[in-house]
Amino acid sequence: MRFAKYQGIGNDFVMLADPGDRITLNPELVRGLTDRRFGVGGDGVIRVAPGTGGGELVMDYYNSDGSAGEMCGNGIRCLALFALENGLTASTELAVETIAGLKVVEVLPGGHVRVDMGPPVFSPSQVPVLVDGADALHTSIDVGGTTVEAACLSMGNPHAVLFVDDLEGAPVTTLGPALENHDLFPNKTNVEFVRVESPELIRMAVWERGSGATLACGTGACAAAVAAHLLRDTKDRVRVELPGGELEIEWPGSLEEPGAVMMTGPAEKSFEGELDLGRFL
Repeated sequence: MRFAKYQGIGNDFVMLADPGDRITLNPELVRGLTDRRFGVGGDGVIRVAPGTGGGELVMDYYNSDGSAGEMCGNGIRCLALFALENGLTASTELAVETIAGLKVVEVLPGGHVRVDMGPPVFSPSQVPVLVDGADALHTSIDVGGTTVEAACLSMGNPHAVLFVDDLEGAPVTTLGPALENHDLFPNKTNVEFVRVESPELIRMAVWERGSGATLACGTGACAAAVAAHLLRDTKDRVRVELPGGELEIEWPGSLEEPGAVMMTGPAEKSFEGELDLGRFL
């Protein structure tokens, strides 16, 4: 079948069009497709099918380890361009069904896409993170006898944001997986290491749940921007610099009135081709 490889600031995905809603993705197939030596390679797989619950399309997203993801910010921007190019939609503004709810995306000139990511969620039970209180923005976590402080929230998927002074020296590949799999997070968590450079600029490295260290994470950038706005007095609109590129995040909300987070960034096709799904099973 036909496939395409798309990337959003270095976060790359195997894209599959399924207008007949016939493809079933399982962990073995996803791991095979995303293998960078024996497969196509990618941080995840996205199946695009017709909407069934109020959206024009459905985004079926899987991490590279084969686990299902509720939402992918860079992936949904790739989906919008992929859907237009492959005739799955004629709209430059469309509603997409995800496990995290209905998301509205708008294709802008120059290959940029703006996404209404919905409001952040602060209730610990909905993140989820196993702590008491009205929110989990000041969560102390014991990791091997060392206590780290994290701002925990959900952007449709769980995030733990850690503010650091030295981003280059941040323990992304050691503390990242330790927090991802910590007992406090029943559904595991994404982990963001964030340095605030100015009221309008933050820099970030990420350990993605189910994919490991990646060049970018759209939902993570949103979570980082929200946490920085609440805890570090950044502005309503910030640039988030990641290893793979830059996103613009807008959030004029508060704990009491969260409001929607808006994310704008690029996406583009890397290549396309034919594959035999059977060889990955």
